[in-house]
Amino acid sequence: MAEPSTCPPLTRASVVEAHSLIRPFIHRTPVLTNRTIDEIASTPRTAKELQGTPWETTDSTGTTHEKPASPTLRLWFKCENLQRIGAFKARGAFHAVERLKREPGWEAGGGFAKGVVTHSSGNHAQALALAARTAGMPAHIVMPQISAAPKVAATRGYGANVVFSGSTAPERLAVADKVMAETGARMVPPYDHPDIILGQGTAGLELQEQVAEAKAAGVTSAAAKGGAQPTALLRAPVLAAAEAPTANPGLDAIMTPCGGGGLLAGTVLSAQGTGIRVFGAEPSLDGADDCTRGLAQGKRIEAVSSLTIADGLRTPVGVHNWAVLTGDTPESKGQGVHGVYAVGEDQIRAALRLLLERMKLVVEPSSAVPLAVVLYNEEFRRRVEKEAGPEGWDLGIVLSGGNVSLEGFGKLFAA
Repeated sequence: MAEPSTCPPLTRASVVEAHSLIRPFIHRTPVLTNRTIDEIASTPRTAKELQGTPWETTDSTGTTHEKPASPTLRLWFKCENLQRIGAFKARGAFHAVERLKREPGWEAGGGFAKGVVTHSSGNHAQALALAARTAGMPAHIVMPQISAAPKVAATRGYGANVVFSGSTAPERLAVADKVMAETGARMVPPYDHPDIILGQGTAGLELQEQVAEAKAAGVTSAAAKGGAQPTALLRAPVLAAAEAPTANPGLDAIMTPCGGGGLLAGTVLSAQGTGIRVFGAEPSLDGADDCTRGLAQGKRIEAVSSLTIADGLRTPVGVHNWAVLTGDTPESKGQGVHGVYAVGEDQIRAALRLLLERMKLVVEPSSAVPLAVVLYNEEFRRRVEKEAGPEGWDLGIVLSGGNVSLEGFGKLFAA
């Protein structure tokens, strides 16, 4: 990929430009609402439900110390599970490839023949394979030998040359380096690069536009209208960089999952100057909440070793992403993510089940983590209650992907 110093500035205007670049290649995914889930999110949890959690409100004598949180929430779900290749990763991959195509000397230097390379066992593998095939260049995807067979088949199905490696990060990187030396292909990392961040941020941009357009057309949240309502048919205009709004037109906040941090960092950029708060969501199992802990400690945590069911969130936050999240970039003026919150495995399963049963949406476990935070993390819920007051928040949730096999989905709920 391009040297970060030559990339566009990490700003909302650059996200708007990225969207213009990739718009012909991606889906403008729908935004859905659901009255039942709004009601559940806006109902205080009982003292019994909070027993055994960090937010237990009663002691062994039955004395109540703090009332359960009572936020008012209206949720808008951005369905990136319906994106090409089944995940938001298509956005970053297409942006990276389109930027490479426009790099001075790329075509003259045989870039189209040499192609691109990455290391991934999941959605980025498929996304880069598709983006490269669309651009007419080869893609070399380094995948661990333990990768799920359906993911390997899907990556090959998009025309990629799959090269197997060991399962550790050093093993994957070593094989990727060998492929680059042999082919001259350019590395497109899964999340830790400005071009990837800007591409992923287009999901947040669309979400803002779609909710604003829906409200302008008289469509309110499901809680107010009495049912699930798709808002994707209300097409908001694609704004030029100079026309990007400077005031919050519809959403109060957005929450996305956080693994490597590309989607979350891009969403932070997409909300610059709008007044929209941006939050991240992580699993807590085995230290997968590295961003939550890193923000508390004031330093990036460089390694994660977790077997959380949210397998897309097992990676540590990348260096460039961390800078955006902490507001430590030249353009951020100290403004980054407003907070990152974590939940347990049972809570992720409960949110996953709710999305399937109430909204009929099949998503991968990583996608359900933000909803789990909204429903079960009392720290976040109390924050909403305190900051939003009785009016509550319109909160956008990015459902990041839906690449889970039927067998895998069944195992998540096996007795």
